Amino acid sequence: MASKRRISGKKPMFGQSRSKAYNTVKRKFKLNMQSKRYYVPEYDRFVRVQVTAQEMKTIDKIGLLAFLKRQDISIKQLLPKE
Repeated sequence: MASKRRISGKKPMFGQSRSKAYNTVKRKFKLNMQSKRYYVPEYDRFVRVQVTAQEMKTIDKIGLLAFLKRQDISIKQLLPKE
């Protein structure tokens, strides 16, 4: 699976872990990815989407279609091929 997200385009951040002795170790700050089903009334079906927790809060507030419009993505890209 690619590390860049399909919907938002977010990527993991990189940084360092520091011990008490100030030793450094490279690390990756991964995204808080969640799998969620959203109902799309226009298509009368559910869509399973992997989104971050922050995006999930935004989708719950403004709706999936408004969020996708904000990201310039069509809902048809998320629907499985039939």
